[in-house]
Amino acid sequence: MSISQSFLPEFDQEMANTRKVLERLPNEKWDFKPHPKSMSVAELATHVAEMMNWTAVTVRDPGYDIPADYQPKPHPNREAALAFFDQELKAARSAIENCSDAAWQDIWKLSFGGKEMMAMPRIAVYRSFCMNHIVHHRAQLMVYLRLLDLPVPAVYGPSADEGQMMVP
Repeated sequence: MSISQSFLPEFDQEMANTRKVLERLPNEKWDFKPHPKSMSVAELATHVAEMMNWTAVTVRDPGYDIPADYQPKPHPNREAALAFFDQELKAARSAIENCSDAAWQDIWKLSFGGKEMMAMPRIAVYRSFCMNHIVHHRAQLMVYLRLLDLPVPAVYGPSADEGQMMVP
């Protein structure tokens, strides 16, 4: 089995669970922040959706240079964030599916305004910068749901709101 084929079941499960969380975010609380230093629901949902694009870029390209003047622009609502997530999910999955075992070992570089920030094997960047990062922010969104007194979906096991695990 190739590296890509071994990654796809986990990718599919994690992204289905991520989509469940994004689906529950309320438009009427799009500006909610649990703390002044926290991202809003809109900013965090946009960040999670945007990471699908990062995944495709990480797996497909030799590196990425974030423009020095980059300013994320939050999606206006849940529907827009979901549409972007779904669109980029297809590209990310295709990139993973088509990545050779040798390419997973290539060094991938991240720069900011032309200054190199990191260089690691693509496989390590995918695991940490893409998958773990998405799961981390998905968990933050689940805390936001709890703070807003909204049902938290079952992800790795039952939640207090869903007595059984929901299989994607």
